Amino acid sequence: MPTANDVLIAKGNPVIHGILSSATVLEATRKMNEHKVGCLVVTDGTRVVGIFTERDVLSRVVVAQQLPDRVRVGDVMTRDVICCSPETDLDEISAIMKTRRVRHVPICGDNGTLHGLVSIGDINAHYSSNQEQTIHFLNEYIYGRV
Repeated sequence: MPTANDVLIAKGNPVIHGILSSATVLEATRKMNEHKVGCLVVTDGTRVVGIFTERDVLSRVVVAQQLPDRVRVGDVMTRDVICCSPETDLDEISAIMKTRRVRHVPICGDNGTLHGLVSIGDINAHYSSNQEQTIHFLNEYIYGRV
């Protein structure tokens, strides 16, 4: 079964989706726009302490009419974030996303250090790629090219 680590290896990206809780919302949203991502993992420097998403911006900053250059990420982030280990099965991560209604899951080591981030798009891309391979092999089998 494919794991979170398989997705992180395939992505090959260094972790750029992190930010300190002391950063302003303006700094965070600029970073999100710069990297074209929908969330940032909030750390205390080494350990994951929350996640800051587009939903947090809309529901806790815009609707509350807070000034993004004055509000700290730590004040409006989602604190109840679930992290998975690199060995977590993709089906389990997908189920977590469905039941918790989230689109991003941080992947952390035993000590809470951030290894990477798995998004719903990463999972969909992985499953799509596997389906394409299966279709190709079945086609080859049916038409006797194997």
